[in-house]
Amino acid sequence: MSDSLVVILRILEFVILFGFLLFTHEFGHFIISKLFKVEVEEFGFGFPPRIVRLFRLWGTDFTLNAIPFGGFVRPKGENDPNVPGGLGSAKPGVRLSVLLGGPLMNILTGVLLFSIVFSQVGVPQRKIVQIMGVNEGSPAQAAGILPGDVIISIEDEPIRSMETLSKLVYSNLGKEITFVVERSSEKVTVEVTPRTEWPQNEGPIGISMGNPVEQASMLQAVPFGFEMAYQQVRTLISLPGQLIAGTIAPEQARFVGPVGMFNIFSQTRELDEEQQAEAPSQPQGLNTLYLLAVLAVALGITNLLPIPALDGGRILFLIPEILFKKRVPPKYENLLHFIGFTALIALMVYITAQDIINPIVMP
Repeated sequence: MSDSLVVILRILEFVILFGFLLFTHEFGHFIISKLFKVEVEEFGFGFPPRIVRLFRLWGTDFTLNAIPFGGFVRPKGENDPNVPGGLGSAKPGVRLSVLLGGPLMNILTGVLLFSIVFSQVGVPQRKIVQIMGVNEGSPAQAAGILPGDVIISIEDEPIRSMETLSKLVYSNLGKEITFVVERSSEKVTVEVTPRTEWPQNEGPIGISMGNPVEQASMLQAVPFGFEMAYQQVRTLISLPGQLIAGTIAPEQARFVGPVGMFNIFSQTRELDEEQQAEAPSQPQGLNTLYLLAVLAVALGITNLLPIPALDGGRILFLIPEILFKKRVPPKYENLLHFIGFTALIALMVYITAQDIINPIVMP
């Protein structure tokens, strides 16, 4: 297969998969609108211009449009409070629910995708700490600790978390301590002396640790899917604070546009293909699935930013009405949304230029 054809197919994959995430966002708005009896005039597959009306269902025209990327929902009277049965004339709580429907659907899509990944690779056993790696020339290697060992206790204190292990090690720097590990169903006792100075990226005893995984059904994986989505939300929300505090570099928190996302997607697909070649019997495409889950959550949170034209910006205009029963005049709100949309387009052009000039390279 020629390189140009590979690139075309990769772009097509990206358009379909990322378009699916955009589609689920609009589907969330649609479902909540119908739940609260807000009339929806059109649900479009892709973006205009329209090619054909596919069918009409529940008073909504389902259409196929020329730009095959995501979709859109057009509620009746979206910004006009004088249209009966429309979104603009609905109660504030209903409008808030409709606006939250899209981001919520994105986050739930992320939960589902994370759950699928966990159902394939296994779920972590939280209360078991296992040695994943031992550094060359480290105290752990000198003591005879091996990758795969499960830490039972340190100084007779049971180890049920990596935090407990770290606390005990760091509180005994330079002192010999007793580890009890399980190895091939047998308990082995070793003496380890945590060093007071150590090479960068190692630690006092020179190990990497983690939780072993066990196979899980899709149902068993769902709580871990929710937990992973929650961690992603926390990470995204904490980014501004971390940037101000200097705990992360600006390049680690840069915005990316479609070009940047495609670069990340392409590199992730290449990683999946390499792993498939090395282990064809293992579950395939999990890195791509994980990336889509991260993008789904990010799309949901980004749309909640209080920026005019985004769902979060529209929610911002609802706050005075909810708290003080005073609605912002629609003409002013529509004007600010138009200005916000224009600014977003300009920002997207800038971000895309940065993605081209300074492409993202995954570590």
